[in-house]
Parts: sequence; C-alpha cells; structure tokens
Amino acid sequence: MKRREFIKTSALSALSLSTMGFCRSGATGKSGLSNVVISKEDKMINNELSIDSSSLAKALDKAVQYLYNTDHHVTAWKKIVKPGEIIGLKVNCLSKRGITHIELVQVIIERLKEAGVKENDIIIWDRLNMDLDDAGYQINTGKKGIRCFGNDVTGFEYDLEVFGSAGSRISKILTQLCDGVINIPVLKDHSIAGITSALKNMFGAIHNPNKYHLNTGNPYIADVNAFPSIRKKIRLHICDAIEVQYHGGPSFMPQWRTNYGGIIVSKDPVALDTIGLDIIETKRKEFGFGTLSAENRAPLYIRTASDVSHQLGTSDKKLIKVSII
Repeated sequence: MKRREFIKTSALSALSLSTMGFCRSGATGKSGLSNVVISKEDKMINNELSIDSSSLAKALDKAVQYLYNTDHHVTAWKKIVKPGEIIGLKVNCLSKRGITHIELVQVIIERLKEAGVKENDIIIWDRLNMDLDDAGYQINTGKKGIRCFGNDVTGFEYDLEVFGSAGSRISKILTQLCDGVINIPVLKDHSIAGITSALKNMFGAIHNPNKYHLNTGNPYIADVNAFPSIRKKIRLHICDAIEVQYHGGPSFMPQWRTNYGGIIVSKDPVALDTIGLDIIETKRKEFGFGTLSAENRAPLYIRTASDVSHQLGTSDKKLIKVSII
C-alpha cells in the first residue's frame, strides 16, 4: 500500500527544589527517575534510505512496552489512550525529507486502533495543510478515515495563553478537538535553537512561533510548553531518530544527516531533549564539528524547562534513566 493511500484509507516523584531537575506527575518511574528509552534496529533504514516498516514497528513496540513495563504493546497503549477519545498526532512537516517519517506515523496509528481508538478519532496535524500535503500526507477533514489537517483549518483560540515571556493563541485542534496528543518530533540540529525535538515541536501549536527565536529560544520554548492547554494534553513523546541531522538544520541538508535507526520514547520531554542533545553533540564530534556552545547556540531552554517555575521535566542526567534496547 502506498503511503498516501494508507493515510487516506486507514488514512519525578517530588524532587528537592535544590536540584535543577523537576518532573511533571506521571513522567517518572517507580525509582523517581525520568525514563528515556532508545530503541534501535539495524535494519530500520538502509543506505538507500529505504525504511523497513517491520523493523520500525518492532523498535516502537519494544520501546513502549519497556517504558510502561508491560509484556505486550497493546497493553501499553491501553495505558496511554482509551476508546472514545480523540487523539492528535503532532508531527513535524517543515523540512522536506527531514520530517516525521510517515512510516512511523502509520505504525502509531495501527497501535492506537489496536488499543480501541477509532480511525476518525485520530487526527494527524501540524501548522498548515500545505506543510502536511508537501510531506506526503493526505488531507482529510471528513467523517471517515484518519483525519489530517493543519491549524489553518480550525484556527486558533481568540484569547492568549500567557506564561513567563510568552503569550500565544493555541490551535483549536489541541484545545477543542483532541482529548490527548502524542508528540512525534524529529531529532535534528537547529541553526537558532541548537536542536529541535520534543519541546520545540510544540511551536506548531501556536499562532506566533517566529516571535520566539531570540536568544536561542530561551526561555520562550520552555514558556510555550508550560501553557496549561499544552502541558495537560500531551500523553507521550515519540521522537523520530530514524535519521539524525547534526548540522545545518532545521532545513534538510543531506550532507549533514546520518542514519541512526532509532526511536526515542519518554513521558518527560525535557529528559528526552537532554538525551537528544547528547546524540546530536556526539554526531557533531564524530563528523568534525564543534559543540553547539562553541557556535553560541547551546539549547539553554532545555535546562530552563526543568527549573522551579516550569517543572516540565528533568535535565539533570543523574535523574534520568536511559535504556538502550
């Protein structure tokens, strides 16, 4: 089945405030640590950039089962969603090939359906219909099949949500249509913000993201994620690290991308981005680039997101359990 046809037809426990690691309720395991699971499969993507869907599905299933401590992926997904809920899939479609892979979204859709979510209760969304269409998704606003559309279809709330230095109108897809959201960002370099991953992906849920790129996005990216309507709706972060771009982002630059063959899953976006940053920095060193700090674009917003005023997760590596499976 072609990718367009598929979409069309199926279409921390309380931590001391003296540390800089804070976690939202539910983001930590029994140990009090934030769990980040990196699931890799050697055959997920080959040198011709073809993706093996079965390897991708295996990696995702392993990650979700491990994160939720279950013996079967369906049991894990039933802890995330419930039948009758409308679930949004927040993708990233702004960079040609450097986007959320449709193959990953296909697997997530199948898992949602296995957990009892109806097709028409699944909404793939991003900023604009044009972005989704350019990325290969089939726009669908109808009453049958997987729904897929941008913020330009529903518009934004009239009133601003304000936190810290940020004030934005939020997409009605998130506020009015979705009971919960699965955040599906891409791990890549960002010329202004250092990296883009779980936290920055939610810029696609507001009307004025371009306003918040000063000072490498700090504190604005953290502030936006602290908007109540955003932080209360996100159930899980599934980061697409099938390919990783370590320089020149966010636009797709093939000379600076590499196959990573991984999926990164967490309930804590700050912990996920902290580990994602390590991956980017490791790849930059491997391919002869300096650190993001040396280029004056260290993603300081990640640490800000963990501070006492935001409490979006933890950036303290001593409080993050990384499991590579």
